[in-house]
Amino acid sequence: MTVWDDLVGQDRVQEQLAAAAKDADALVTAASGGEPLDQGSKMTHAWLFTGPPGSGRSTAARAFAAALQCTSPDRAMGGAPGCGFCDGCHTSLIGTHADVEVIRTDLLSIGVKETRDLVRRAQLSPAVGRWQIIVMEDADRLTEGAGNVLLKAVEEPAPRTVWMLCAPSLEDVLPTIRSRCRHLTLSTPPVEAVADVLIRRDGIDPERAHAAARATQGHIGRARRLATDERARARRAAVLKVPLRVADVGGCLKAAQELIDTSTEDARQLAEEVDAKETEDLKAALGAVAGGRMPRGTAGAMKELEDKQKRRKTRTQRDSLDLALTELTGFYRDVLALQLGSKLAIANTDVQDSLDRIAESSTPAQTLRRIESVIACREAMDRNVAPLLAVEAMTMALRAG
Repeated sequence: MTVWDDLVGQDRVQEQLAAAAKDADALVTAASGGEPLDQGSKMTHAWLFTGPPGSGRSTAARAFAAALQCTSPDRAMGGAPGCGFCDGCHTSLIGTHADVEVIRTDLLSIGVKETRDLVRRAQLSPAVGRWQIIVMEDADRLTEGAGNVLLKAVEEPAPRTVWMLCAPSLEDVLPTIRSRCRHLTLSTPPVEAVADVLIRRDGIDPERAHAAARATQGHIGRARRLATDERARARRAAVLKVPLRVADVGGCLKAAQELIDTSTEDARQLAEEVDAKETEDLKAALGAVAGGRMPRGTAGAMKELEDKQKRRKTRTQRDSLDLALTELTGFYRDVLALQLGSKLAIANTDVQDSLDRIAESSTPAQTLRRIESVIACREAMDRNVAPLLAVEAMTMALRAG
């Protein structure tokens, strides 16, 4: 097993990263021996991983980080870095390596304060590893101020620091930052490749694995959740019933409310799992006394945690709702394929009867307008329109066709 095994359907990207890791290994070896560094190396200090959701951007970045920290003795005999078994690879992949910082946010944005902390860390020399590595999984969530703070660090990096930024597209990152990064574009992996990973790595039943991979159209994370989480399958089934429930105004409004309620419930369930532990851990760290009373001067820290938890709940609710809208788009995409007689594979074969019914009772033009209404709803959410109003407008547009 190498560090690249989880990078599904990205052969070209894997080749580029493996070559860069090999050059990086040579650079460190040359530097430790007092030899001059090769300026024509395939290795560089800043990388930008882009690709659609589910393509494996963060997986590629973490695998690359592990390869850079690889300490396998086989390297001395010409072996490629990234064995997957040495201490450097293993700790990098599981998130415990002292010199690999993975930044993932469950909030709406990454602010200036957090970014300044990262920049300060990036100036340090590696503690135990070969490189100081910062992996930012949601670089598209940097505020403008945070992006300007990061720019300075990317412009003038420390000698052994590597930045790895992940974003859906180049346009989601400040032009000044992306111009200083090496770009790697990932594509959506094939459905068969995703199913194979679910079977081989997660031990999922082949039939369920193929169904989940097909339903999510190659999104690895969503496919795994759909295959392993009964609640996710129930929520998806409810979403795919919406096109049949918008026959009248009452049905539209009820369907909209249920979509909002479902996303709210997802956020509540996550909060129950995480918030209580976070609160208890902070209370213990601040020295809470018997009876739950907090020492003086700690109210500000508790208020900061509560505010963070509220922002995370909002983000979770929006992400859940956005996933529902994505599934609706996939439903109408299948309808359009049936109407046009396309040979494109149908993703939602488990609701074939509903697809056939909608396809026969509407025209391709109506289906396109319905897809546009779902997209418009997502855009309205990005502009902070009240979720219920945006979804109600969408369901009414689905009814009109």
